[in-house]
Parts: sequence; structure tokens; C-alpha cells
Amino acid sequence: GVHLLDVSSDPDHNRTVITFSGEPKSVEHAAFDSIALAAKLINLDRHRGVHPRIGATDVVPFVPLRDCTMDDCVTLAHNLGKRVGDVLDMPVYLYEYATSIPERRNLADVRRGGYEHLKLMIGRNRAYDPDFGPARLTPSGGVIIGARKPLIAFNAFLDTTDVEIAKAIAREIRESSGGLKAVKALGLFVDNRAQVSMNVVDFQTTGLFTIMQRLNELASYHGTIITETELVGLMPQSALIETALSYLQLPRSSHEYILEGCIGDATGEYKELLFDNL
Repeated sequence: GVHLLDVSSDPDHNRTVITFSGEPKSVEHAAFDSIALAAKLINLDRHRGVHPRIGATDVVPFVPLRDCTMDDCVTLAHNLGKRVGDVLDMPVYLYEYATSIPERRNLADVRRGGYEHLKLMIGRNRAYDPDFGPARLTPSGGVIIGARKPLIAFNAFLDTTDVEIAKAIAREIRESSGGLKAVKALGLFVDNRAQVSMNVVDFQTTGLFTIMQRLNELASYHGTIITETELVGLMPQSALIETALSYLQLPRSSHEYILEGCIGDATGEYKELLFDNL
């Protein structure tokens, strides 16, 4: 009852993003089995990659789609977290809507320092005590589990190998440094190029068109250009439509005149995810 929608992986990040959907209990079981298998196969003491991580299964976010609420996803996160802690004997940290600890709402705060830092602090500093499971690590590390809105992982490659430029642009564009709201960013060296790696945590607060405009401005200021962008995982259809409407300077109500949507209304077919939420 679980549908594998997308797998995205590359050797520089040394990270695989798997997207699957289904009924809540089925998705919960699939996530548990995935965590258990990763724990057997991946040793964090020998794992290296440019992307931050605290465990073999770094983060498991539940996202509400059709016939599912954020509260349902919070329940799933708590159930899975307890099972992973009890059965797999791994430390579990809850984030975003699933957490009750304000300092752990932001994924970047939970993951700061990565596995190597967590290994030094867990069991020695109460701030690093997990929500479920033991306050100790095995080479499979810990797991971050939560509930959140749809997120867009969006990366921009620069026409330079100077990663310091990517870091500077990331610093200027991310919300935590005073940049664009709902945008997180890092400067990385990927595929022999400098990359600005971004998470757009709420595309309805800051859309991709606004992000691209700012990226182009910053790249020009630093004497480079954006050569291409990429998605990691999936994105909601409405984010793409919003980008097109912004570029064309059409009113937001113009999505009502998209041919496929009108055909869906006429035939009673289910409209694509989030189409009505623009």
C-alpha cells in the first residue's frame, strides 16, 4: 500500500532522498523498515559527505497530503519515534510540528554539528537527551523524525569553483542571516562546482521566482552567474504554477484558467495536490 514516488541520490552529498506515499499506518511501517535496514548497512564512523547528518537515516518528515491533517502526521511521528527508540535502541529527536521543545523545532538546530558533535555530547549534556530511545549512539547514529509542510529542496550551481562565493550567497539569502523568509541555505562544493543548496520550507511565504531573482542579483554582485538549478526530491505543482504566474506578472486568480484544471473540474477528476491552495 506504499507508493515509491522518487529517489534522488548523489556521491558528493553522499545522501539519498526517498519520497513515498500511502495510507498513514502503511507509511509508518515502511519508514520503520527503512530506518532498520539503513542502520544495518551504514556506519557513520566511516561515512563522509558534504551534507549535514546525524544518522544513517538522518531525517524522516511526515507531510499531510490528501485526507490527512498535520495532527495526523504528528501522531505518526510520535508513534514511529517511540517504536524506533524501543525496538531499534536508537536515539530519536522530534522536530517541527511534532516537537514540544522550542529549541528543536528547526531541523538545522537539531542537526548542528552532525553525528560527530552528537557523539561527543549525547549522554554528557542534558540538552542532547533524545525524545525517545537511549542517550547513547551506535555507528548508525540517531534519527530526526517530525511533521511539516511540503518542502522544496532547490539547489543552484554557480559558474565558479570558489565555494566561498557560494557560502557568501547562502549567508545573504537565508532567513537566519536576515535574508528571505522561509529559506535555508548552505554553500557547498558539489560536482566540482560551487553550489548554493537551499531548503524552501514554505513556498507560499517566499516563492521560487523571488528566490531566483535574489540569487541572480547576488551571483552578479560576486562576479559569477547561475549556470543551472536542480530539485532534490519532489515539489508541489502549485509552486511551479506560482513561479510562472509571478514571472508573467499575471494575477494569482489566473490559475483558474489553466486548461487541465478546468477539464478536471468538468470531468470530476481529482485535482493535483495543492492546486487549490494558491
